[in-house]
Amino acid sequence: MSDPYENTPERTFAALPPASGRGFAQSWWGQAWLKSLEDAALDSEQLRTGRRLARAGAVGAVSVRPGRVTAVVQGSDRTAHRADVLLQELSGEQWDRFLGMAAERVGHIAALLDREMPPHLVEDAASAGVELLPGLGDLEAECDCDAWDHCGHTAALCYQVARLLDQDPFVLLLLRGRGERGLLDELQTRSVPRAETVEVRQNTYEGVDAAEAYAAGEILPPLPEVPAVPAEPGLSPSLDTEAAPAPGIDPAALEFLAAQAAREAHRLLADALRPGHEQRAVEAELTPGQDAVRLACGAPGASVAVRLAEGSGRDREGLALAVRSWEYGGAPALDVLESDRPVEAETLARARAALESAWEGDERPVLRASGNRWSVAGGQTQLRLGADGRWWPYRKVRGRWAPVGPASQDPATALALAEGQE
Repeated sequence: MSDPYENTPERTFAALPPASGRGFAQSWWGQAWLKSLEDAALDSEQLRTGRRLARAGAVGAVSVRPGRVTAVVQGSDRTAHRADVLLQELSGEQWDRFLGMAAERVGHIAALLDREMPPHLVEDAASAGVELLPGLGDLEAECDCDAWDHCGHTAALCYQVARLLDQDPFVLLLLRGRGERGLLDELQTRSVPRAETVEVRQNTYEGVDAAEAYAAGEILPPLPEVPAVPAEPGLSPSLDTEAAPAPGIDPAALEFLAAQAAREAHRLLADALRPGHEQRAVEAELTPGQDAVRLACGAPGASVAVRLAEGSGRDREGLALAVRSWEYGGAPALDVLESDRPVEAETLARARAALESAWEGDERPVLRASGNRWSVAGGQTQLRLGADGRWWPYRKVRGRWAPVGPASQDPATALALAEGQE
């Protein structure tokens, strides 16, 4: 019997437009690809050159086949170079373990069909001894410019591949040795015998193992249709009665809390019923001050707003800034607004490296550092480094620093947002 993967097809992707003003990878698996490149590169100057070439649209059509990705890259001197990046293919035994694992979990197949690579798929594969994503030193480089390590041309190709991976994780699976069509056909073939076995047992009135019954979800009756999410949250009860409230009871505050509870319930329901929804990790417990800011995002009345400001330890203007921060990024954004902590040496080194590589030398703004804050010299804009390594754009508004957008992994993107260029 012939190997269905013997003639795995090659895929060619047209040249992508310039990536100015945006990061190269938005998905976590695209970022993991770039981390493998950036952690192993011996020359940070080549990485900067690669980013600049990729941003400028110097990478031509990209050809992807098992173990190799290829493109022609226009260098800074206008000379065209053939660049190749190599990634070791998985062995037949590794593919067998991966396919066996994926066939047992219907959710993994559904995620791939949705062009998603959820972390638990990669974790389950690793548990089966299969590393899908490249690790340190796994991306090897070949270029006709005769560089012995990654050069600007192969780095540019890697940055472009990260954009392709964002769109389609099957690009990574093809690099590892298997094409999309053959891979899905094999998964379907492996899933059928299990379903048939369960069906036979049911027809002969034998007991069915719970794990097999769960895995054979395709033979179960369809689930009922997902109910429609109400357009608006439910109305909270009114406490406007003729009876005087008991001592210490603030009816306006209670009505506001009830309305906020209804809105939060509506949001959670909408999230849960959204197609492709995955359960989010439980957020850390909020402090009373953080919770007061969260509640203040619900546009409370004047009297409630005063109480929330007092409870959060802020004045009205300070609460407005805190609400603005919370709307951009929750508790992490609030922490960035209020903290001016010193940066540890290792974190500071990474931050400076990111700032150095974000701009070409003649384009880099003059930044003055104070703690986790970098202010543009002579300007009204600022970058703030969050505890998670992301950069937050700030601008001086009426004499106070205020956030003006969400965080970004790329300091150049964050500063462009702070300066109103995006």
